[in-house]
Order: sequence, then structure tokens, then C-alpha cells
Amino acid sequence: MLDTFALTEAERALLPTDEDVAFYAEHGWYLSKQLLTDDEVDELVAASERYYGGERDRLLPVRPPKLAYWEPSHGPVQRHNDYVHYEHDALGQILRKPLIGAVAARLAEAEEIRIFQSTLIMKPPIDGEPSNIVPWHFDKHYWASSTSEKMLTAFIPFHDCTVEMGTITMVDGSHRWKEIGLRDSVVKHFAERDRSELEQMLEENAAYNNVEVTKIPVVIPKGHMNFHHCKTYHGSGANVSGSPRRAVSLHLQDGENENRRYELSDGSLAAYNHDALVRRTADGRPDYADPEFCPTLWRRGDR
Repeated sequence: MLDTFALTEAERALLPTDEDVAFYAEHGWYLSKQLLTDDEVDELVAASERYYGGERDRLLPVRPPKLAYWEPSHGPVQRHNDYVHYEHDALGQILRKPLIGAVAARLAEAEEIRIFQSTLIMKPPIDGEPSNIVPWHFDKHYWASSTSEKMLTAFIPFHDCTVEMGTITMVDGSHRWKEIGLRDSVVKHFAERDRSELEQMLEENAAYNNVEVTKIPVVIPKGHMNFHHCKTYHGSGANVSGSPRRAVSLHLQDGENENRRYELSDGSLAAYNHDALVRRTADGRPDYADPEFCPTLWRRGDR
């Protein structure tokens, strides 16, 4: 069988080592080597500007109920736009680079990696802008309709990403905590919740696990990216650098992930935006392997 996701020798040298995989397993995050060339990153910047200017290769057939979708009328707030890998070919081509999937597969110890979601983010250089603060959360809260515990996110800045820019910050090792309050907290996205409430939730979970909260801002050089486990608490601070912080959060799923029935504390069922878009499985569930919205980045094949 031909491996359509084969890597070059130079790309294979960029994969996580055994020590890197062990670090990820212990700490819940990993700063990669340079996975994108300078030219690829520069094209992400240029393509994102065209996207913000209205360029689309296709639009979502329907608008899901909790879609993040900044438009110019929203003003100079932090911008979030979902499904950019679907709507914009230039962005999608780079985000589908097999090397990104191969790195994720090494960390998650998976045979296949698919895109779950891609969110284009721009944090404006406005000190004091409330939307610039991303409070503590972990992604599995919002992916309760997924079966996998291996899902992860690649945070991909379009430049050197510093503390002054409000880079992503990891709560070290928090993916190994025993979580409390999950069924209640998945009802609302972090943007809809009070920040003090989320800070309290973080502290309560740390106390429940008898551990201290260790927050690590990850300084990310251009072309590198930070991967974090779906249960690692993370957030980010204000951008006080004077330049916009541009990035994509590329959410990834292993090949075994499927939709599941998950009942919340109020009796409703957890759902994800995909549920309004993707094809259905033979038994009628949303298909999180739909190649149109959840394309495969990398799959292990014969070499």
C-alpha cells in the first residue's frame, strides 16, 4: 500500500523523540521543532488578511448554533473564526500539512490524526480589551460528544509569540487531574462564563487532586507550535506588545474518535457544531470522520 502521508527524511527528523513523547505524557503539552517554513508562515499571515477582507472559497452550508465567526461589525475585539480550513483553501492547504498530523500522532500514540476544528485568532494590541483575556479552561469540556480522550490542539502562531503578546499558557500536568464538575461545566463555553468562576474551578480541581497550580507561558518561535492534551487547562493574557497576535488553534482528533451520546446535568445532550454539518453514520450519528469537514492529516501506512 502506498503511504500518501509519507514524510521526507528532513521532516522525520522534526518528529518528537521518545523523550518528547514522555514529556508530553507527564506535562500535557509539547513545544515542537520548526514545522512550518518562514514562507509558509508568511503565507498564513497574507491568507488570513485576505480572509478578514472577505475572501472565501466556500461557505458553510448552514451556520451552527455556537459558531465563532468574527465579522468587521464586531469591532476591535479578539477575533475567532471557526472552520477556516474548510472555507479558505490557502489557509487549509498549510493547516493540512501531514507533518503536523504526524507530530500529533506521535504525541497521542495514534495511528491516524484528523482535523476536528480550526479557529483563526487575532488578538488586537489593545491593553485592557476584555476579550483579550482567555480564562482557564480545557478543551474536552466542549468536546463531550466525542469518545476520545486522546484529542489534542496545535496552537500555531504566525510569528514569534511572546509573553507580551499574550501567548498561550499551560497549567502544567493538569491533564492528569481527576476532573470534577464536568457535566455541569460543558453547558457553557468559556467565553460565556465569568472569569472568576473559571479561576475558582481551576483552584477547586487542583485542591481536589492535592496539587499546586503551575502556570507556564509558552514562548513559541516562528514556525514552531505548541501541542496540548485535550484535558490540559490553558488560557492566555492580554496582548501588550503593540502588534496583533495572530494564530490558529488547530484542534485534532485521533482516528478512533466518534460521536457519542453524553447527557448533561440539565438532561440535555452535549453537542458540537459539527453535528449540524457532517454526514451521518450508518446508525444515524454525526460522523466525525466526514472528510469534507474533518479531513485526515496523517495516517500510518506501509513504508
